[in-house]
This record gives sequence, C-alpha cells and structure tokens, in this order.
Amino acid sequence: MDTLVKVMYVEDDPDIRDIASMALEDVGGLTAKICESGEQALKEVGEFTPQMILLDVMMPGMDGPSTLMALRQHGYVSATTAVAFMTAKVHPEEVARYKDLGAIDVIAKPFDPMTLADDVRAIWKKFHD
Repeated sequence: MDTLVKVMYVEDDPDIRDIASMALEDVGGLTAKICESGEQALKEVGEFTPQMILLDVMMPGMDGPSTLMALRQHGYVSATTAVAFMTAKVHPEEVARYKDLGAIDVIAKPFDPMTLADDVRAIWKKFHD
C-alpha cells in the first residue's frame, strides 16, 4: 500500500478550509490542496494529482456529488484515487447514497481537527484493504 501524502479538500466555507488545512498539514503532516469550489478543484486537480479527494457535500454551484462526477468525466478520479465526502448529514441512507456514488466513506462534520488526518488515513487504509 502506498503511503498517503497528497490530499485535496474541496470546501466552500473559508473557516472550515482554514481549520482543515491546519488539521491535515500542520497536525497530520500531509500535503493538502484546499479548494473553495468544485470548479477550482477541476482546474487544479491535474497539476496537484491527489491520492485522495475530500468533498464537502453541500456547496453552491457544483455540489460534492457533481464535483465527483465531473472529476470522473475528466479522468481525474481513477481506481487509485480514494474519495470521501464530508458532511453533517450522516444518516445511514445518506451515507449509503454517497458510497453508491463511489465514496469510500463519509467524515462527519464538524470534524475534530486533532484527529482529521488520522480519520483520512484510516479511510485510505480501508481503500487499500
């Protein structure tokens, strides 16, 4: 299994982006590309080449599921790219729907900044098991 190094997080809320950046990079030691929209993610994903993509579900314009479909259509999400959604809506039927869309798992918001990188690594490990 490859070690997880590069994570892209797509999130429209600037405060959550700041916290996630600190949680993933400063606390977790990962290299993170934080995008404010699905459109920005589509522009920057090719150059960044993330191993894992975290998508906020509810965003203006392109929501998380739409962003995932667009990333797939453009060939940026492959069999080696792990995807997880981040959302406050974690009812079992919603989690099942996100997994049907191709997500490995769902991270509940609000997340704990001290454990976010560990949670992401656990999903990465699940993806490779």
